[in-house]
Order: sequence, then structure tokens, then C-alpha cells
Amino acid sequence: MRVNAVSPGVIDTPWWDMLPAGDKAAAFARYAAVTPLGRIGRADEVADAIALLVDNAFITGTVLEVDGGLRLG
Repeated sequence: MRVNAVSPGVIDTPWWDMLPAGDKAAAFARYAAVTPLGRIGRADEVADAIALLVDNAFITGTVLEVDGGLRLG
């Protein structure tokens, strides 16, 4: 049995629509400013990470951080 996980950072998804548009933009700007890649993530980037873990039968016991390097800081 293989067990893997994906740990996303701040990803632009409808989940953030709970915030008013101005607050959402401000939050995204704050996160982008402290992320080494300088932006927030996209849902397709998380999906690509999931596909990698599913497609590669030799990866197990991994938590794949998809956060633009946020945890490096």
C-alpha cells in the first residue's frame, strides 16, 4: 500500500470567495509577498502534484508541499 499526501499553500480557489473581493486581493498580495515564487498557487498546480504522486508507483510516504516555497522562510 502507498500513502502520500499533498500539502497546498495558498491556492486561488473558490474557497477564498467567502472574503469580500478587496480583502481577498489584499490577502493574496500579503501571501505573495512572502512566498519565494512571489505569487499564490493555482488549482491546476495542485492537481499536477496529485497526478505526479498517483502516476509514480515508487513514491510512498511523502508529503508533497505545493506552496511556492512558503515553508522555506
